[in-house]
Amino acid sequence: MKKLRLTVQLIFTILTNGYTYGYLNGKIYQGALKYACVPGLNCYSCPGAVASCPIGALQALLNRQGFQIPFGMLGFFFLVGSLLGRFVCGWLCPFGLVQDLLHKIPVFRKRKRLPLHHILKFGKYAVLLLFVCIGSVFLFGGFAKVPAFCKYICPSGTLFGAIPLLAANKLLRSQAGGLFFWKLGILLFLLLLSVTVYRPFCQYLCPLGAIYGLFNRFSLVQIHWEEQQCTSCGACEKACPVALSVRDISRSPECIRCGRCIEACPGGCLSFFHTKHREDNHAGG
Repeated sequence: MKKLRLTVQLIFTILTNGYTYGYLNGKIYQGALKYACVPGLNCYSCPGAVASCPIGALQALLNRQGFQIPFGMLGFFFLVGSLLGRFVCGWLCPFGLVQDLLHKIPVFRKRKRLPLHHILKFGKYAVLLLFVCIGSVFLFGGFAKVPAFCKYICPSGTLFGAIPLLAANKLLRSQAGGLFFWKLGILLFLLLLSVTVYRPFCQYLCPLGAIYGLFNRFSLVQIHWEEQQCTSCGACEKACPVALSVRDISRSPECIRCGRCIEACPGGCLSFFHTKHREDNHAGG
């Protein structure tokens, strides 16, 4: 499961950020694919990105003069969320992959959560409300509305967008100011924290994870628990990178469907499909 997930993460990152010409020349791809969104964070300004970020697209719509409900993006979130939930976070997000790789570095004592996790986990909902929604509608820079999350926080945009563009474009480097260094500080803090704490941005700050987490209880992709077969050995809870109980696995807004619990369960009580389905398929074959 670990190798499969890593392979999917790598392939998806390459496919969605594989515009090599952009990296080499410091140019942003602006073709027809940019009108479409990928499920995970995927900065529009990344020179390698061939599609848009759903959070960036939502803010762009909220930035329009004269408030209009962004029905198109709400429909996108409902479709992806109801199908996948936070499976997107675990398998299809490039910045999630970066945090996963950093957490594998064998230094420091590894932690699943920060102290005061029960309070800090609501940070991503605060970011969604204050920076993505309210900030995009009411925060102004000059005479234009400001995409507050993208401009002031998003570490994915800094890593995949700002840094490659500055590296390839001398003129942009000369114009980098305090705002860039503020966002660079946020990025470096989260990258360093990722070495010891599992996915701190996903757990505490990501507004996209906050949205998809709302769909976890009823999304099509679920991790099913066969309670009658369970021996309560605790292997799944020990393996869970965000320290969920067996009853909370898949149902909790914090579950990213990484599949570690499935891999750890010695009795096969957890799976992406009901045990009954597997037995029926085996009998039919």
